[in-house]
Amino acid sequence: MQELFDPADTPSLLAGLTSPDDAAVWKLDEDRALVLTTDFFTPVVDDPFDYGRIAAANSLSDIYAMGGTPFLALNIAAMPPDLDPAVSREIFRGGAVVAKEAGAVIAGGHSIQDKEPKYGMVVAGMVNPQKMFTKGDARPGDRLYLTKPLGFGTITTALKRQLVRAEDLAEAVSWMVRLNREASLAGSASGVRAATDITGYSFIGHALEVANASRVGLQIRFDQVPVLQSALTYAAQYIFPGGAYDNRLYFQQHVMYARELGEDQQMLLYDPQTSGGLLLAVPAARRADFESSMQKHNAPCWQVGEVITGSGITII
Repeated sequence: MQELFDPADTPSLLAGLTSPDDAAVWKLDEDRALVLTTDFFTPVVDDPFDYGRIAAANSLSDIYAMGGTPFLALNIAAMPPDLDPAVSREIFRGGAVVAKEAGAVIAGGHSIQDKEPKYGMVVAGMVNPQKMFTKGDARPGDRLYLTKPLGFGTITTALKRQLVRAEDLAEAVSWMVRLNREASLAGSASGVRAATDITGYSFIGHALEVANASRVGLQIRFDQVPVLQSALTYAAQYIFPGGAYDNRLYFQQHVMYARELGEDQQMLLYDPQTSGGLLLAVPAARRADFESSMQKHNAPCWQVGEVITGSGITII
């Protein structure tokens, strides 16, 4: 699009045209910028209320990944004409519950008919331009923190194959509906400059976006990467969505393994996540502040590696 929209003509656009960031950011004044994003997808679970909650948390996550605070949302929906209206109401109710939890109001939206349900949101938020996160500001020495475990893709694929245990799915859902609000606030208060959320491109794919945009390397300590215990069982059976294999094919050339991993372990790093956690590059001198803030809000986090000079990702 750059041949049609020259970034030089839009100096107020702080993120969007020339960067792979999670949302567009438009500067309003020295202290305020508008953060705007949209996302939607087909159901990853059978329960319509849970589907709505997951889709809303996922859409809101892009605002948090920029260090912003959401305040307004619009529904985006495509529903089969023969779908029971009670089902679509539960989807919208799930989205509304999570939006309200985030402090955002849903002020309308748009829907069409389609063969398969699709739901998501346009979300607007605000951020201080001096404190916004991007993917391009990670610096050598920063410590990498992840705020949700991996494994959602393999568990939801087990559901589609009717192989999942109810308690395993419930655990995954409890994580997917969790907002990334506390992690974003803790990051802002701890001097974080670089962050992203982990979604369809997998942990490796989104981490590489940070590495490439920041022109640095990332060193990941595999044993410190959180993975849902139940996901290990399904991964050992090679129950992965097709996107996991696509991610590995596309990104593996940029990954070096300094230790031997089983193929199922490697695949978990390429597993597409829905409404995953934030990956934040926390300045080394502020990591105690970040961890303290997360603990204060009873929000989990795991230090999974660090930013180094170089390029690509090294798994140690």
